[in-house]
Amino acid sequence: MKDLPYSMDGVRGPRRSLYVAFGKRALDLAIAAVVLLVFGPLMLLIALLIKLDDPGPAVYRQVRIGRGGKPFKLTKFRSMCIGAEHKGAGILVERNDSRITRVGRIIRKLSLDELTQIFDVVRGDMSIVGPRPGLDYQAELYDATQRRRLTVRPGITGWAQVNGRNAIAWPERIRLDVEYIDRLSFVTDVWTILKTIPSVLAGSDQIADADYWKRRRAELEAEKQGVASEEQQV
Repeated sequence: MKDLPYSMDGVRGPRRSLYVAFGKRALDLAIAAVVLLVFGPLMLLIALLIKLDDPGPAVYRQVRIGRGGKPFKLTKFRSMCIGAEHKGAGILVERNDSRITRVGRIIRKLSLDELTQIFDVVRGDMSIVGPRPGLDYQAELYDATQRRRLTVRPGITGWAQVNGRNAIAWPERIRLDVEYIDRLSFVTDVWTILKTIPSVLAGSDQIADADYWKRRRAELEAEKQGVASEEQQV
């Protein structure tokens, strides 16, 4: 995996504090230990149900973009058929996507497919709370403000997730992520974790809007063409 072809120089991160420097990581490891002890049997059951429902591995790993623009392999319970990235909408997920398995539809609705990301937290690639990790094609389209999402470890849950999950548009989700970075503290993280519980229990089968990134790419290409045209005129 290669680093993304842009610099993080000058991109403003969270305010420095003892919690940001040491406490947040300690909280991550403490919660990870509890989750593995309490939900370990459930994770084994989910893995078994996935394999019984659809032959193949119970988990899959996908390259996402983490802190500092560094790629890492995110771990999730497999909720789609084998080879799904080469069928239908590819890496995108559509509403009522036929590639989602029966068990996959349930665990996605309850966010149980993300339980295995606790191992990503232990490895240090992710945090319990933070912006959700984006794909490389999304990260390369970030503007200077959106790139602030990359100044912290991505999270299993986050400020945007407890304030609408996929029901809110991408620009608003990113705005909430940046707001979280400005407010990052022990209290904010604990409050986000507590709000995650009813959010998960409520369930959601809404799919994130991929059209935003298509429009974003078109806008950037139009800007480049405009600059090139101006330079030719000069």
